Amino acid sequence: MKAPAARRETLVLVAGIVWSLVGLTLVSVAVVWLFSSPRCALILALVGAIAGYAIYRFGFSHLARRNLVRIYAQAPQKDKVCVFAFQNIRSYLLIIIMMSLGYGLRHSGMPKIYLAPIYIAIGLALMLSSLLYYNRLRVAG
Repeated sequence: MKAPAARRETLVLVAGIVWSLVGLTLVSVAVVWLFSSPRCALILALVGAIAGYAIYRFGFSHLARRNLVRIYAQAPQKDKVCVFAFQNIRSYLLIIIMMSLGYGLRHSGMPKIYLAPIYIAIGLALMLSSLLYYNRLRVAG
């Protein structure tokens, strides 16, 4: 059985869109939670934004760059590459762990106002990192 394949540019675009949408969703949820307690919303949003930039700068940007290298390094003699191969197995495991932690935190009973900075941080880091995918398309195009 042949693995599903796509052009590299398609994988880069889909990765960018997925990272953007997940990031936007997390930030949107956090903003709704922050509006429920406006007295400290600005401070918590700022904390989340600063943490988000740090996560982007020292974590997710490196993951995105490695994914881009992997996409363009695979099967250089072919026009298409496996659609699942743009991330390594560790990245897939990280996604599962992060989703599980998010679900666990959301259902833990912890006040949402305290979860909001975490959601903003991860969401902003994802959105900033998605720009690396779009930039690669712009440069390649």
